[in-house]
Amino acid sequence: MDNANFSNPAVPNYNRPIPPVDDEPIRIDDLDKPIPAAKPPAGRPSVSHAPLNLGGPPAAPAPNAAKIDIPKPVAAKPPTRITSGERITGVKTFFTKLHPGALPFLDEQITAWLKENPGISIKHTNITTGEVQSKKTEPNLIITVWY
Repeated sequence: MDNANFSNPAVPNYNRPIPPVDDEPIRIDDLDKPIPAAKPPAGRPSVSHAPLNLGGPPAAPAPNAAKIDIPKPVAAKPPTRITSGERITGVKTFFTKLHPGALPFLDEQITAWLKENPGISIKHTNITTGEVQSKKTEPNLIITVWY
């Protein structure tokens, strides 16, 4: 069992403050004050503000700080839409399963429909893929033609 013997000078007293470097005695009034920072030697600054030289080419002197012009964003033009003067009078939708044999069949369907209706003028088309449900749900190619 350790018994602390405070009367023995060989046992360190951990409650005693650390003495300053210049061995000035510590006064009771100084215990509440912050520890002063070490003063640099006379004639030398404590911190260098010069740029660090890493052995590369000498740095060019900094030019006078010029005002930087930040470019302003250009006003966006509204998108121009290509529209026909004629009104849309109908819509036709074609769809087929997504496999190579079905694509030529879809081409033939659209070509035959256009030949049967020579007086129509196509205004807009849209192509999308999606699932069409019949006996089983399969991915399909869907073409919509507005005329």
